[in-house]
Amino acid sequence: MSAGQESPALGGKPTMLLTGGGGLVGRNIQAHPGAANWHILAPRSAELDLTDAGAVDAYLARHQPDLVVHAAGRVGGIQANMANPVAFLDENTAIGRNIIMGAHRAGVRQFLNLASTCIYPRAAENPLREDMVLTGTLEPTNEGYAIAKILALRLCEYIRREDEGAQYKTLIPCNLYGAYDKFDPKHSHLLPAIIHKVHQAQKNGETSVEIWGDGTARREFMYAADLADAVLRAAADMASLPDSLNIGLGQDHTINDYYATVAEVIGWDGTFTHDLSKPVGMKQKLCDTARQQDWGWQAPTSLRDGIAQTYRHYLESGYA
Repeated sequence: MSAGQESPALGGKPTMLLTGGGGLVGRNIQAHPGAANWHILAPRSAELDLTDAGAVDAYLARHQPDLVVHAAGRVGGIQANMANPVAFLDENTAIGRNIIMGAHRAGVRQFLNLASTCIYPRAAENPLREDMVLTGTLEPTNEGYAIAKILALRLCEYIRREDEGAQYKTLIPCNLYGAYDKFDPKHSHLLPAIIHKVHQAQKNGETSVEIWGDGTARREFMYAADLADAVLRAAADMASLPDSLNIGLGQDHTINDYYATVAEVIGWDGTFTHDLSKPVGMKQKLCDTARQQDWGWQAPTSLRDGIAQTYRHYLESGYA
């Protein structure tokens, strides 16, 4: 079956190869109603080792997907990135190169690469525009991961430069939260960590919760199901996408705002204290969404609704 051709054996649906199908983004893509329009292959690492170029080539030759959505990668927080910089650079570089070049060699004409806002310079002026990539020094704590993501983005751009018909494009999502997130305090990112912390305070009858720093640092968090919505919109019309596109809200909130909204959703009416001795990170990290607006898409879920749905998942998942 050539790329773009529907397979009668698969009910006329085009085939999507989704890497990272077991992660936050991958699981939200598969749970989205639009996923029903695709025959989705989502092999776990035991079935397909993305660091093995030969295995990737063989898988692509066997299945001949119409589209690859690349959401896989070695991910982790600041401590993990700082402790294992070799692995974060080497594994993510290998994964990105193998799946992109493997797809290109296999004649796959549509490839949707997912990057991260860590590809932007640490001192870049907010909001962050797509043309700011490689205009300054990266954040040192996750530099290896960022370099690998930049390599994948540029590789897609270079393939298009040599072959205009190849729809190899990149989405750059802002911070995410949502169903299938990690709530374990040792591994969770900001919003699931806040949900866990405030829930535990309510459960244990605590009247105060501590916030690191003064809580004025601003962050942009999007509900992961909304990214899935953007991915499936792009998958249906790859030609309409620019080569690289931020996917975000175009607005941010303070850390204090996130704590207050979580407390409201959970129904905890205690007070917050601030530990000013703790690190707070960058003061702001906000995506420019002008290209996204031109593309005609915006995130449909409000912060309160997204947190409420994530909290429901938290309770149902047994973390509480």
